[in-house]
Amino acid sequence: MKAILLAGGKGTRLRPLTIHTPKPVVPIFDRAFLHYQIDLLKQVPEIDEVILSLNYQPRRIEEVFGDGAGTGVRLRYVVEPSPLGTGGAIRYAAQGVSDTIVVFNGDVMSSVDVKAVVDLHRERKAKATIVLTPVDNPTAYGLVETETDGRVRRFLEKPNPDEITCDTINAGIYVLEPETFDRIPRDVSYSIERAYFPSLIERKETFVAYVERGYWIDIGTPEKYVQVHRDMFDDRFTGGLFATADRTQPIVSPEARIEDGVTLTGPCFIDAGAHIKSGATIGAYTVIGRGVLVEEGANLHDTIIWPNSRIGQNAVVHGPIIGRSCHVGRDSVLKGQSLLGDKSQLTDFTSIGHD
Repeated sequence: MKAILLAGGKGTRLRPLTIHTPKPVVPIFDRAFLHYQIDLLKQVPEIDEVILSLNYQPRRIEEVFGDGAGTGVRLRYVVEPSPLGTGGAIRYAAQGVSDTIVVFNGDVMSSVDVKAVVDLHRERKAKATIVLTPVDNPTAYGLVETETDGRVRRFLEKPNPDEITCDTINAGIYVLEPETFDRIPRDVSYSIERAYFPSLIERKETFVAYVERGYWIDIGTPEKYVQVHRDMFDDRFTGGLFATADRTQPIVSPEARIEDGVTLTGPCFIDAGAHIKSGATIGAYTVIGRGVLVEEGANLHDTIIWPNSRIGQNAVVHGPIIGRSCHVGRDSVLKGQSLLGDKSQLTDFTSIGHD
């Protein structure tokens, strides 16, 4: 069995962070995002290869994952010749594959039991199975209605309040049979959500839903990117280093250097190679990436800092996301959810944002 991760998107909603870092490899604590999806796929022992469907900056993704030796699975890279949409990307990546395929959109984090989804798909002899997840505000999403026996009835695009009949949305996780891909045109953009799935309903093919009521989030916006870190700190999602860590305490790599006189308040995370100088304060919900330097007297809280950045003396950083290899000058004040793209340079005494 194969799996396809749709990892070709540009991540425009996360810019400027994704100008040089494709969304599938943005860091979530100490690991690239796709590691968490690969961990889920490893629930299914039959999956012997994970195909990464790429388009935007494919070489950067290949540099992170290589041949997959560090993930425990075999990886294969397929680069779209041009953006083909979700359906077109699946057909292009699945060339030569005849067995059942598991597909993940490249921006969803979930606690779904992938093996249970595959088991349902086989039990129902389905042509396609879609994972759904309930949401609190259905008007903000396209909804998916199901019959009492779990078959998908129809899709509703962002309904008005008086049109809401359910609270379940497409979670971006599918189990598909390649024999149905002949309806997907070659080498043109084609949507699995707007064209392929409706065609299954129109042809009365077996198309069933698996409702996942556990953790689910789309990390594709700055707000959601911050939220997934907070959720892991708060034990709403378990993965990676948080499988065994005590979240109530600061989580500090043994390869980080913490000088005397530093104040650490959990939950927070400090990765390998980071150096926190005397008098600095690292507050709750702060994530400090590999190789980051935090100088004397700096005060950080509720902030995510990507690798190899530098925070100057007495800087106050509360809330931003700071990209790779940035420099925040001494006595600067950054507050609120501002974003600094890679290699941003802020001079001393810069002031941005407010509480």
